[in-house]
Amino acid sequence: MKYLIILFSLFLLKSGTTPATFREKQLNYTRVREAYSNKEKVVAKTLADHGISRDSMEIYLRAFKTEKKIEVWAKNTCDTAFTLVKEFPICEISGEIGPKRRSYDLQVPEGFYHINELNPYSKYYLSMRINYPNASDSIRGVRGHLGNLIYIHGNCESSGCIAITDEKIKELFIYCIEAYNAGQQKIDISIYPAKLEDKTYKRLITGYSKNKDKVSLWTDLKKSYDLFNLKKVPPMVKYNADGTHEISISPATKVQSHGAIVPIAIQGPTLNQ
Repeated sequence: MKYLIILFSLFLLKSGTTPATFREKQLNYTRVREAYSNKEKVVAKTLADHGISRDSMEIYLRAFKTEKKIEVWAKNTCDTAFTLVKEFPICEISGEIGPKRRSYDLQVPEGFYHINELNPYSKYYLSMRINYPNASDSIRGVRGHLGNLIYIHGNCESSGCIAITDEKIKELFIYCIEAYNAGQQKIDISIYPAKLEDKTYKRLITGYSKNKDKVSLWTDLKKSYDLFNLKKVPPMVKYNADGTHEISISPATKVQSHGAIVPIAIQGPTLNQ
């Protein structure tokens, strides 16, 4: 194997070619090229206005069901804190506040996730898969009937996904591509029932006091929400055996993963999402 790697490296040096970058590979797809043609200048200006280089960018996403918004936070690799660079309105989101616990409940998950797939063939134009179910969902959901295939996508219809229209998904897709192209291993996304300011959190906890599953999750999400607002660094999340979370601030300045690193896949039309 080492011999083959050396031969391949020598071939590249001799031929004067280098492996394609993540961005270059993505641009092989028609809809990705359309997205860059329409939105690349907008993304580049937004990043420049916030002093962020696309060559050293890391991003973190937060989604809020009640406010129907997705926030894009970004920073340079050398920075210690993230900056809010963009808010995307959610066009359609099904279900109600609270976690997803089984298939066909039309619920959008809540909790700590990451993007684990970019799909340039989506029937909803472009889509980004969320790694539902996570470890907590697997413990607290209906075993064997958890459901899957949860996406952020284009269009404006939802059956458990987050729809932000074709125009908006073009832009968000580019932010993700540029972050991966700059070397980010995984893009985390935290999904909340609402912006958990103290007053809102108290109202939710009081109104749903008999629903211990929701109260438990929202208590953990509140800790994460407050820590991020204070430090502008995504908290570290550890999953407990009962499906609850241990939330702590990371001493590192880089984005912390909510679990093991999962390679980003390009999924073909078979998923139809």
